[in-house]
Amino acid sequence: MKKVILFVGIFFLLVSNTNTIFAQGCVEVSSDDGPQLVGYIQPQFNYYNFGSKDNGDAVKPSTFFFKRARVGIVGTIPYDVSYYVMAEFSPGLGGGSPYLLDAFVTYAPFGKYLKFSLGQFKSPFSLELNTPCYALHTINRSTAVNELAAPFRDIGLMLLGSSDSLFGIHDLISYKIAILNGTGINHIDDNSNKDIAARLVIAPWEWLKVGGSYRTGFVGTKDINDEQKKRTRTAVDLTFDKWNFMLQGEYLIGKDLGEIAGGGGCGGKSTTATLNTYDKSGFWVAAMYMTPWNLQPIVKYETFDPDGGAYAYQGVTQTYDQNTFTFGINYFINDWTRVQVNYLYNSEGKTNGVVNEYDNDTFMIQVQAKF
Repeated sequence: MKKVILFVGIFFLLVSNTNTIFAQGCVEVSSDDGPQLVGYIQPQFNYYNFGSKDNGDAVKPSTFFFKRARVGIVGTIPYDVSYYVMAEFSPGLGGGSPYLLDAFVTYAPFGKYLKFSLGQFKSPFSLELNTPCYALHTINRSTAVNELAAPFRDIGLMLLGSSDSLFGIHDLISYKIAILNGTGINHIDDNSNKDIAARLVIAPWEWLKVGGSYRTGFVGTKDINDEQKKRTRTAVDLTFDKWNFMLQGEYLIGKDLGEIAGGGGCGGKSTTATLNTYDKSGFWVAAMYMTPWNLQPIVKYETFDPDGGAYAYQGVTQTYDQNTFTFGINYFINDWTRVQVNYLYNSEGKTNGVVNEYDNDTFMIQVQAKF
């Protein structure tokens, strides 16, 4: 039955805001008039259909919280230099204090063709990861991206750029190549190796984009047996955007030498002490249509196979496949404000031939204001 759902999902669904896909930060500099204050907030309500405990209390209580509350400063310096600083002020569901999210300086001596950035930024891996949080079409990123694109942010050096009118096509090729610590957000490196990450997007037509991503690197230091954990990630994606209809899909595969915890978000990494090999994979596909009334219905299907490795889904640690249908609608009040409503229907995979079916559907409402 899972295979039927998978192929039906592909057939029915097989796009992000393509204008910002190649942006290194979430917000681009829009003027040369000095520093600009930018940011957005995303207050949210989650209702969890997780059932009740023996005493009648909800297994996971519904809650109001802030998904994100980000404020930053961007600007340019003559000549060909720009800067970007963004901080996260929301504690989210896990609590915590404000922290530095992004901070990098970019030098563009060759305009859009080649730029050099040094600092902390998103890894150039995965279409959905490199879609700004305020431009995501569903409230959550897919589980496969959360697990296989981690760590989301890192410190390093990036080369990026795009073609201008190659073969008469605007932005036919866009690319990003980065050398990264591999230890995640606000962490210095813990070994002498560096991660390599790259993303390439080819757009033969304005309405069609095909992308590929790759990342590899060692994790931690060698153990007493002279072995070292390593992760390798590969992803391919497709974007179609025409006639107010948007179609997007991405397939990700990952090989871990030793179990390496995922859970990208804005955090770093954690590991467990085993050097088994895990072949993890997953994909997501989404279809949406913008109506004349600024309402955008969306359906998204996603699946993730952890190959028996442990990972967290909605705060619950599990080792089996996770399949999720997201049914949602986005309402755009104006260019800066939107409301998203999502219902997540979850269907778990099997463990030793036994179906894992749990009460873990979720209803979400999020309001966003951008400035």
